[in-house]
Amino acid sequence: MALSFHRPRLNPLTAKKLRRFRAIRRGHASFWILIVLIILSLAAELLVNSRALIVRHEGRWYFPTYGGIHRGNEFGLGYDYEANYRELKAAFARDPAKGNFVLLPLVPYSPLENAFPNEFYRPRPPDFAGRHFLGTDQLNRDVLARLVYGFRNALIFASSFIVLTYLVGVSLGCAMGYFGGWLDLVGQRLIEIWSLVPFLFVVIIVASIVSAHGGMNLGWLLAIVVMFSWTGITYYMRTNTYREKARDYVHAAQVLGASPARIIFTHVLPNVLSTLVTFAPFTVASAISALTALDFLGYGLPPPTPSWGELLRQGTSNLNAPWIVASAFSALVTVLVLVTFIGEAVREAFDPKKFTTYH
Repeated sequence: MALSFHRPRLNPLTAKKLRRFRAIRRGHASFWILIVLIILSLAAELLVNSRALIVRHEGRWYFPTYGGIHRGNEFGLGYDYEANYRELKAAFARDPAKGNFVLLPLVPYSPLENAFPNEFYRPRPPDFAGRHFLGTDQLNRDVLARLVYGFRNALIFASSFIVLTYLVGVSLGCAMGYFGGWLDLVGQRLIEIWSLVPFLFVVIIVASIVSAHGGMNLGWLLAIVVMFSWTGITYYMRTNTYREKARDYVHAAQVLGASPARIIFTHVLPNVLSTLVTFAPFTVASAISALTALDFLGYGLPPPTPSWGELLRQGTSNLNAPWIVASAFSALVTVLVLVTFIGEAVREAFDPKKFTTYH
């Protein structure tokens, strides 16, 4: 008996929106480019890492990248701390008859590593022979390594930012729009007051307090930025929920005895998802921009955490090493342009005023 598998059928309206999105080639191509960049950043240890991918020594196989720390004594290097795999590769190359070998990543440097420990700190230009493809910064750290891991930190920050911002904004906006009355009135006044609080001054004050008690970290920074970023989505959700509440399907659910929570999450929220989807790419772009700006000003992630803002600050302080600022600026502009193109395509695809059918 033959088994048959059927692909789940999408809602016709959803399928039409996806066709619209695919038809907008600039946004569709940007989406896949960004997906590839995200996958590469998540697998960054396989491409940019000071630890070897594979080591074969005296017939035994080691996988240092994900297999833990291996000391130099294990490979005959004569010291008891973690092996330097670039040195190990050179040592194996001097005696190839033993069959030992080391497979290094494309960029065999850590983002926190001093690539020239016995030399003065100074930026070095791109060097393909030494695998410093974008040069080094003012502390002898590989620029490409810091760009890659800085991108990963930006993705973690942006993903957490959008989840927390939507969680707060959607919950308050839906409650204000559905229940109305004093909750809506008080909520609007509080939002108006909160929106007037100067964001940068509060960040400076909080960063100073936190630094005095252990230092800023990703969690603190995320909490501060989210605290001042939820008001915009709250207004949109309030307006959309207020409009949907007046529709017949909501009245029917109320007559049938559905609870307010069931009506909001089962009936109202799915009908306003287009607003959330449309704003998501632009929210990601604003999160990356905010993190980069705070790092540039020195109120973001603590050093030596890799970040694009910190590289931009280094680059503007070392204009005689243009590869630093050029690399960071190009990476930032590229990602923001990709996200903006995706956002424009999503907004056009989900626009209810568009009636053109794409095939």
